[in-house]
Amino acid sequence: MPDANKRRLLSRAEYVAGVRAGDRTVLSRAITLIESTLPAHRALAQAVLLELLPATGTARRIGVTGVPGVGKSTFIDAFGMQLIAAGHKVAVLAVDPSSTRTGGSIMGDKTRMGRLAVDPNAYIRPSPTGGTLGGVAQMTRETMLLCEAAGYDVVLVETVGVGQSETVVAGMVDLFLALMLPGAGDELQGIKKGLLEIADLIAVNKADGDNILRAQQALVHYRAALRIIEPESPAWRPSVRAVSAVTGEGLVELWEEMERHRAALLAAGELTAKRQRQQVAWMWSMLEARLTAALRGHAAVRALLPETVQAVAAGRLTPVLAVERILAAFGGGAA
Repeated sequence: MPDANKRRLLSRAEYVAGVRAGDRTVLSRAITLIESTLPAHRALAQAVLLELLPATGTARRIGVTGVPGVGKSTFIDAFGMQLIAAGHKVAVLAVDPSSTRTGGSIMGDKTRMGRLAVDPNAYIRPSPTGGTLGGVAQMTRETMLLCEAAGYDVVLVETVGVGQSETVVAGMVDLFLALMLPGAGDELQGIKKGLLEIADLIAVNKADGDNILRAQQALVHYRAALRIIEPESPAWRPSVRAVSAVTGEGLVELWEEMERHRAALLAAGELTAKRQRQQVAWMWSMLEARLTAALRGHAAVRALLPETVQAVAAGRLTPVLAVERILAAFGGGAA
């Protein structure tokens, strides 16, 4: 964490005041503080977050995922600029646990979001590299709270990775948007059913030029697919829209659909309940991660593990008995 090492740490009051004032420099430093693994920094970060909590919770939290080649960065740039033109302040965050393996794409995404990157009413923050999915998710959740406290009323959380990261992001937002390509046809078979099950809204991007007919066909296919999937909420059945990030066609209607989703959840009392469930789930996931780390770092457990793992692998010990042995060492040995 070079910034915090080179510069004086701000006080809790300075962080809180700066974030509340929308100071982008202080916001960036507060996010860097959250990303630190130093115990003193973590304690200060939690104190800052606790004081800022009353200023959070009013933003639209929207997750965005997309199949390869769907034009996600172009879409976010165009959609974000449309929201800014309508008077919103937009933050774009990323969940990219795979960045150390692939070299990462979010910094490239930031340069491709050319208009958002320089607009004073937008803030783009890449996820930290080298983190586990759980660690990156924690930092993204806390970064989202800081952005809300800083006055950003629309937070777009982008999944750069694939697979489990989609589920993690869906578990921290109010609405999960899946971007798809035109011409679904046979390639619909390649779309994970799990993605359709967690999407609140599907947008067929690149619905322009020669793709318009294919986009219309894709709408039919996705709508048919959604009809056989039980919606997560009785108050909302996921819908499908065609958009073009290049021409801007359909982006206004997409936002209107997002607002209808929010109104439906609010009317049913589900938005508050959904966020409460997410908070509790976050607490349990954090607790499990901390307990696992404590278990692996326990002196008696570390001494016992090699032999126990070998015994399980060789079939001399059942996994259940191995777990009981490890927990006994954790509960009775010296830390």
